[in-house]
Amino acid sequence: MMRYVLPLLLATSLHAENWPQWRGPRLDGTSHDRGFPIGLTEKTLTWKTELPGEGHASPIVWGDRVITVASLPDEQQRVILCLDRASGKLLWQKPVLTTGLEGKHRLNSHASSTPATDGELIFTAFLDQTEVVVSAHDFSGKQVWQVRPGTFASKHGFCSSPILFEDKVIVNCDHDGPGYIVAFARADGRELWRIQRPNQTRSYCVPLIREMAGRTQMVLSGSKCITSYDPRTGSLIWMMDGPTEQFVASPVFDEKSGLLLVSGGFPEHHILAIQPDGFGDVTQTHIEWRTNKGVAYVPSPICENGWFLIVSDSGIGHCFDAKTGEIAWEERMKEHHASLVSAEGKVFFINDFGTMRSLKPGKNYDVLAESELDEKVFSSPAMSEGQIFIRGSQSLFCLGKRTAATAAR
Repeated sequence: MMRYVLPLLLATSLHAENWPQWRGPRLDGTSHDRGFPIGLTEKTLTWKTELPGEGHASPIVWGDRVITVASLPDEQQRVILCLDRASGKLLWQKPVLTTGLEGKHRLNSHASSTPATDGELIFTAFLDQTEVVVSAHDFSGKQVWQVRPGTFASKHGFCSSPILFEDKVIVNCDHDGPGYIVAFARADGRELWRIQRPNQTRSYCVPLIREMAGRTQMVLSGSKCITSYDPRTGSLIWMMDGPTEQFVASPVFDEKSGLLLVSGGFPEHHILAIQPDGFGDVTQTHIEWRTNKGVAYVPSPICENGWFLIVSDSGIGHCFDAKTGEIAWEERMKEHHASLVSAEGKVFFINDFGTMRSLKPGKNYDVLAESELDEKVFSSPAMSEGQIFIRGSQSLFCLGKRTAATAAR
């Protein structure tokens, strides 16, 4: 019997946490572990391993293994990479898909979808020309199942990270055509439900699954709307038109205020704070505050201790009071595409040029440390048991010593 991931998503862990999917155990960039370094130094660099191929997928962490995916352009192959957590040694590299490479935006890659794992299987999503391919492999790299849920069309390429909820693998496929979100059984890849998406417009948002307003909700922005679904059945709970056409950044939830915060996107720029307790069409009724300042298109924001932190693609960082929308500070940080992560009350920013900053959220711009990785960075970090895993343009970095610290909250 496969273990369920729901406790990781909906409750504070009493033990050290894995980082099993995009943005971690709660899909929001937060870690409850302790003992993380605040920057990169000779002392905090545990290992650095050169990776084959290229890709923007984030690393994931389960126990003694660190996993990511890559594209090998010369072989026209997409592969899973499994590394030893202690040493950074590449343990195995297994092909998932061999096919021609799709067209893409210059800032995208052919391996941008972060994998997910439940500790027994590794789940990946790639594009085979015009078809989405979702696969499950075991921890030796052997394929267990593979399905092709439908087509996908976007001149920007592909990036649909699978996420886990209970017995399901969920993949969002908003695209320039009949978009869909589909849930598969983790054990065998059977389709469990399918959502037909409106408006036929590409977006790349990974859904957020949380307990909000007394119910389990799967919320995402994309295809000219913001929507909430029941992740067990795929049924619609509420929806909001707009506020723009395309989205990439994932939404976050502020526990203190009970507000859902959404950033998007293109061509118009909006941040919305939404009361997530509605039903049906809530376009005119459930926006608590909104602003056009500080909007991110690609990097996902974060909520930490009642503060909402965000950085635009062009590199303007903002810290808002999550409840009121009041701006605490604004700072230039250079271009960003990696999403924000946090632990122990600290928020980590890494810009495209490999500059890593750790900040204490608050009314003032309080930088705890600033360091250079000396590689470009487009992937979002993973945080687990006092260690930070960062994928650069050539290498995977491990910062910090592994701890068995109990949860910080």
